[in-house]
Amino acid sequence: MNIYNFHVKNSLGDEVSMSDYEGKMLLIVNVASECGLTNQYEGLEGIYEDYKSKDFEILGFPCNQFGGQEPGTDAEIQKFCQSRFGIKFPIFKKIEVNGVNTHPLFEYLKSEAPGLLGSKMIKWNFTKFLIGKDGSVLKRFGPREDPASIRVELEKIL
Repeated sequence: MNIYNFHVKNSLGDEVSMSDYEGKMLLIVNVASECGLTNQYEGLEGIYEDYKSKDFEILGFPCNQFGGQEPGTDAEIQKFCQSRFGIKFPIFKKIEVNGVNTHPLFEYLKSEAPGLLGSKMIKWNFTKFLIGKDGSVLKRFGPREDPASIRVELEKIL
């Protein structure tokens, strides 16, 4: 099993198979517009621009489970990401990453790359999962880990 077995919904509610990204390295991030870490969008977009030509994609998944910091509609989230940060990587439909309604993709990500002390919970907004070109989960980055640290990992792999 790998991430290609899952389906997600884009911001318009259309189903997208994760197999559409087969053969690409991915960074999957739970994001929020009103978080103190929202400025990480800038670093993430920089990484995306620098590596997208090398079969690399970033996939953003808005989540309102941490302090209600993603209260907007999917359309409002899209507008915010594009107007404030010029985001060109896909931002999907808002999901839950913890609890009984956790999206199956995030259940899988958390089981494959547990957090500190083996925790299966997402700690906060901007938790990041690096996925290999074969669909396997390579590494989990905590919310406060700057996108620059991800750049170092990508240089090693790509």
